[in-house]
Amino acid sequence: TVYIGTQQWMAENLKTAKYNDGIDIPNVTDNTQWSNLTTGAFAYYNNDAANNAKYGKLYNGYAVSPTTNGNKNVCPTGWHVPTDAEWTVLTDYLGGESVAGGKMKEVGTTSWNSPNTDATNTSLFSALPGDNRSDYGNYSSIGRFGNWWSSTEDFTVNAWGRSLCNY
Repeated sequence: TVYIGTQQWMAENLKTAKYNDGIDIPNVTDNTQWSNLTTGAFAYYNNDAANNAKYGKLYNGYAVSPTTNGNKNVCPTGWHVPTDAEWTVLTDYLGGESVAGGKMKEVGTTSWNSPNTDATNTSLFSALPGDNRSDYGNYSSIGRFGNWWSSTEDFTVNAWGRSLCNY
């Protein structure tokens, strides 16, 4: 874990295939099935399990929303998906959204595509560009984007989140 201001954050991306009550989260590889889901699921970037070691799993919004997943928690016991307000506390502590991303990103271009603008990782958050899986099941930008959910719902089937990019 890493402490940033008064908050404690996980030091790596989530890699679980179970809710913290032990119930499995299904790995959905088919794009059509993914786009038609109304329940929680995860995927590995590009359906390649080798991406799990570095980037963790990609969860759909249903997996992280207590409203749509039966009030389950995708995080280990004692942890939770941060709220939008908790993300705001983090970015405010780091100087605001315009500079927080650079302070959160892993330095260099080993993981992030060039130019990895303003990356200093002074927060020790060590954000990686694991991208996401779109509502249609597509993958597109590993190395360019990192995306993190919040537990604050935007719509019934979606939640707020945060994204970082290489530029």
